[in-house]
Amino acid sequence: MSQIVDNVIPIFALIAIGWAAVALRLLKAEVGDALGDFVFKLAVPVLLFRTIAEADLDGSSPWTLWAAYFSGVAVTWTVGHLLATRVFKRDARLGVVAGVSSAFANNVFIGLPLVGRMLSDQGVAALSILLSVHLPVMMIAGTLMMERAERAVEGKAGQGIGAILRQVARNLVRNPLVIGLVAGSLFRLTGLPIGGIPEVVMDQIAGLAGPAALLSMGMAVRKYGVRGHLGPAVTMSALKLFLLPASVYVAAHLLELSPVWTAAMVLTSSVPTGVNAYLIANHFGVGHGLASSTITLTTALGVFTVSIWAVILGV
Repeated sequence: MSQIVDNVIPIFALIAIGWAAVALRLLKAEVGDALGDFVFKLAVPVLLFRTIAEADLDGSSPWTLWAAYFSGVAVTWTVGHLLATRVFKRDARLGVVAGVSSAFANNVFIGLPLVGRMLSDQGVAALSILLSVHLPVMMIAGTLMMERAERAVEGKAGQGIGAILRQVARNLVRNPLVIGLVAGSLFRLTGLPIGGIPEVVMDQIAGLAGPAALLSMGMAVRKYGVRGHLGPAVTMSALKLFLLPASVYVAAHLLELSPVWTAAMVLTSSVPTGVNAYLIANHFGVGHGLASSTITLTTALGVFTVSIWAVILGV
């Protein structure tokens, strides 16, 4: 237990420091945005490049990993949507935001630092494999479901699936995470080692990814705050912190993932809701309060629930 506390507390302590820096006006909120850009556009892509280029995947198939994780996402998203629409009587659009908020883990800004601290490089490699498809799958699913919900609620003519896929494809081509993963995969095919000055520089930049990501996440939470829909937000937070990792845990065991890959998937699924839930709500102009409140609540409670899952996993 003491080892788990030593690994988990620093993760959330950095988030708290980022929050406090903005709350106490030591730094402006815009600093968090700039720090987030650095993490997303430079530090994490370099980390992903290095991880994939040097990873020992031991012939493991990514399909079982993806199946295990997204099985949990499907279960949690469905439950979140049904509870929002059937129990809390929100419309279909709020149901989509609720589903996204309960199933969209912050894999980049919190998941990567957590897995990197608690597991071996093989765990980070497993998370990198998930990241290669996580964002496009979640954004496509969220956009398609919101388009459908808008047609049902307001009778609006939505985009066709072809237009949505083309838009997502254009975004992915320019996505720094995807570029880092693809570049790392291509370099891996060469069989060349990373050494000398390039290795030192990449290690220095990659080493900044975790602390910078966590500080920027704390600053972002200060910006989002709790903005209403408290009942649904508490419920979605419980689904995010307990049902999603539990579903991933069961699926990983049924699909016989290795212990390290199972731990990586469960740990990253147990982290707080990612800011993309808010971005989807903001894009469609609905559910800002629900997404914001869920992000804040899951981040505040995450230190306890992540520790619980770490105990269950024995890492």
